[in-house]
Amino acid sequence: MAKERSMEATPTWAIAVVCFILLAISIFIEQIIHHIGEWLLEKRKKPLYEALEKIKAELMLLGFLSLLLTVLQEPVSNLCVPKSIGYSWHPCKPKGDAQSEYEVTSCDKKGKVQFASSYAIHQLHIFIFVLAVAHVLYCIATFALGRLKMRKWRAWEDETKTIEYQFYNDPERFRFARETSFGRRHMHFWSKSPVLLWIVCFFRQFFSSVAKVDYLTLRHGFMMAHLTPQNQNNFDFQIYINRAVDKDFKVVVGISPALWLFTVLYFLTTTDGLYSYLWVPFVPLVIILLVGTKLQMIITEMGVRISERGDIVKGVPVVETGDHLFWFNRPGLVLFLINFVLFQNAFQVAFFVWSWWKFGFPSCFHRNAADLAIRLTMGVIIQVHCSYVTLPLYALVTQMGSSMKPIIFGDNVATALRSWHHTAKKRVKHGLSGHTTPANSRPTTPLHGTSPVHLLRGYPQYNEDSVQASPRTSNVENEGWANEISNDNQEGEILQHASTDHNKQIEITMSDFTFGNK
Repeated sequence: MAKERSMEATPTWAIAVVCFILLAISIFIEQIIHHIGEWLLEKRKKPLYEALEKIKAELMLLGFLSLLLTVLQEPVSNLCVPKSIGYSWHPCKPKGDAQSEYEVTSCDKKGKVQFASSYAIHQLHIFIFVLAVAHVLYCIATFALGRLKMRKWRAWEDETKTIEYQFYNDPERFRFARETSFGRRHMHFWSKSPVLLWIVCFFRQFFSSVAKVDYLTLRHGFMMAHLTPQNQNNFDFQIYINRAVDKDFKVVVGISPALWLFTVLYFLTTTDGLYSYLWVPFVPLVIILLVGTKLQMIITEMGVRISERGDIVKGVPVVETGDHLFWFNRPGLVLFLINFVLFQNAFQVAFFVWSWWKFGFPSCFHRNAADLAIRLTMGVIIQVHCSYVTLPLYALVTQMGSSMKPIIFGDNVATALRSWHHTAKKRVKHGLSGHTTPANSRPTTPLHGTSPVHLLRGYPQYNEDSVQASPRTSNVENEGWANEISNDNQEGEILQHASTDHNKQIEITMSDFTFGNK
């Protein structure tokens, strides 16, 4: 077989044209990303900007994989394995003498076969690129459609500022728990049976994923758990949820090592005899339905616990928040499962596009029309269900964890709090190691119930131990501990200034979530 022309035999103008086109495309894409980033910063969409940076990092990883595959393509193709291994686990059963269909290689002289041909590695290279692009596009489409569904929450949020709402939800009004709107929706005979609860919540997600009464009740429970009374009246829960979803988008758009491991495992299932096209596309559907059912169950369980505390409620029913409501006490596990489902669904679509493009139809990967119908149908169903059902449910219910998400703070506030907390810990450590100041005048670390530092759990570059939040402790009135540390020496004055500064900045940040800042 004749060899192709090398670079030595290629005209210089041809090489220059190829380089120019590649550079032009690369610069064009880089400028588009740059301008999108500037626009997001101008619109104060910092979480979305961070998600864009995450996408750029994934593209850099793909570039590295591309370079690695290119460099290792020839060495890997020269590896030889026994025929008994090389002819096993094929997507299709070999017809006749499989080796006769391909060109003779150096491995044939040894009575062996190639570990992987250069052409197979090149095809894998293309698939990885198609997979990454499909994943990013799927995530963007899912979150865009989900945000579109959540836009109707704006009207519900505005309703909480009306006189009619405040009159109907008079805090001094006594009612039976079962006669409230929230009680009539969740307090039934089936809510006491685990089996019936799973069944009802499974079907409920298809008809009313987020009901108005659920939104308003969970909103009230969130504010009672995390805000002081003076901050509750003007707090905009819908803005807070939107910013939390934007922050989570950075996580979902990324491709974690666990997802790449899934890619490897999926290739193993495409072997002949496992019929992966009949069951693999249903895996993400099962997971996303379980997630939706669990989120519905959490809402119902919070309603049941209201009735367990007493038959009479005063004002709006108050739900109890806590991480114990979620699987393994980890609300973040729900986000991981959504990330996994989106990636797996994108994988199915990418594999379908890539295999049809490279091998046509029918092929080993798509043998009949039923295979195509299953993949495409599951892709559409999962996309719609995740966007319009699961994502809005997740955005609302995961706010019922033990801690308020750190997006309540701006970057300046977070920096001030970290600086104050680190300085306070240093002061306490210094005082315990031989500090001679009388005990009653030593600066004390503020109690967990009076400091909002615990809200920085999960905030970038913050890994302190104080991570648990208790109900109604996330207040911004911290003059008590500010005055305590101001009674000491110069270090105490530093803490006082840091404390005062972050109090002022928190007030500014809280104003971003007040009614009217849409």
